Amino acid sequence: MPNIADSKVLIISTDGFEQSELEFPRDQLRSKGAEVHVATLDGKSIKGWEGSDWGREAEAQLKIADADPTQYDALVIPGGQINPDLLRVEEPVIALVRAFAKQGKVIAAVCHAPWVLIEADIVAGREMTAYPSIRTDLKNAGARVVDQSVVADSGIVTSRNPDDLKDFVSKIVEEIEEGRHNQKAA
Repeated sequence: MPNIADSKVLIISTDGFEQSELEFPRDQLRSKGAEVHVATLDGKSIKGWEGSDWGREAEAQLKIADADPTQYDALVIPGGQINPDLLRVEEPVIALVRAFAKQGKVIAAVCHAPWVLIEADIVAGREMTAYPSIRTDLKNAGARVVDQSVVADSGIVTSRNPDDLKDFVSKIVEEIEEGRHNQKAA
């Protein structure tokens, strides 16, 4: 069985990520021994959003377009309104998400980040949750939407908001340790 301490996790993001939704999973997964990389559109540091203003920067290790999904066990996408809205129109992002799904890797999205999963066409038939304002988007894309702190369906992990981050990270660890997931066809 895979162990979290032997795993590699990729977080993809751009400016405007919800501060805690990138930092908490990154730091918690690292504290459990996982190797965690942050990939951005240009491979440079990005700035978070906290409360009603810009927050702290997050350092990047690589460009999203250069990320090799075969080298990672899981993909994490932080939310906020800005980050996933910008990511979902970038072809390298959508291609990466689809590659993770095709390989049965864990994909975790919190808050508004399921927008990216909708764009990648991998939500139909899955049980999922998200921030209340995008639940209709998930439903319209064919997901079965529930209001729970965290939901996992065939390796796809979703949560609603920063209050759910502890449950979100616990479920990511659990899903990684379960190993490869047979993804449902979209």
